[in-house]
Amino acid sequence: MFSIGFIIIAVIIVVALLILFSFVPVGLWISALAAGVHVGIGTLVGMRLRRVSPRKVIAPLIKAHKAGLNLTTNQLESHYLAGGNVDRVVDANIAAQRADIDLPFERGAAIDLAGRDVLEAVQMSVNPKVIETPFIAGVAMNGIEVKAKARITVRANIARLVGGAGEETIIARVGEGIVSTIGSSEHHTEVLENPDNISKTVLSKGLDSGTAFEILSIDIADVDISKNIGAD
Repeated sequence: MFSIGFIIIAVIIVVALLILFSFVPVGLWISALAAGVHVGIGTLVGMRLRRVSPRKVIAPLIKAHKAGLNLTTNQLESHYLAGGNVDRVVDANIAAQRADIDLPFERGAAIDLAGRDVLEAVQMSVNPKVIETPFIAGVAMNGIEVKAKARITVRANIARLVGGAGEETIIARVGEGIVSTIGSSEHHTEVLENPDNISKTVLSKGLDSGTAFEILSIDIADVDISKNIGAD
C-alpha cells in the first residue's frame, strides 16, 4: 500500500505537470523540435511572462526555417511586441526570397509597422497591378470638353514603401496630367484621333516620384466628347 507521503508527492507532481502544460505549449515545442527549430522551454515560458503568444512567434519561425530563412526568435518577438504582423512579414520574406527580391527582415518589419501590406507589395513587385482612373474631363483649346479614362500599370517600389505616397496620389497626378494634355490640344479631334499622345505625354512627366510605386505604363482605356464649354 502506498504511503500518504508518496501520494502527496505524486499529486504535487501531477499538479505541477498540469500547470506546466497549461503554461507552456508543449505541442508547439515538439513541433519546433521536429522541424529542426531549437527553442527552449525557458524561451516559451519567457514569452508567456512577457505576454507574447508563443504560437504567433514560433509558428512563423518554423515556416521561415523550412523556407531556408535565417531568422531568430528575438527578431520575430520584437516585431510582435511592436504591434506588427509577424506571420505576414515572414510570408513576405519567403515570397521575396523566391522572387529574388532583396528584402531584409528589418525592412519588411518597418513596412508592416508603417501600415503597408508588405506581402502585397512583394507580390506587386512580381506581378504589376493595374489601377483604373474614373473619367477625367479636360477642355481643349477650341472649347470642347473631352473625357478620358486611363489604366495605369504600376509596380510596388519596396525601397519607397515607407513614407511613399499611395495609389490615390498616382491617380490624382495622372488625372492632372490628362487634364493638362487635353488643355494643350488646339482641337478636340487631336485627342480623339491620337489618344496615345496623352499616354506618352503623361508618362514622360515622372509622376511616380515620391510614391511607393513605379509607373510602368499609362493606357487610355476610353475617350469621349462631353460638351462644348465655349458655347455655354
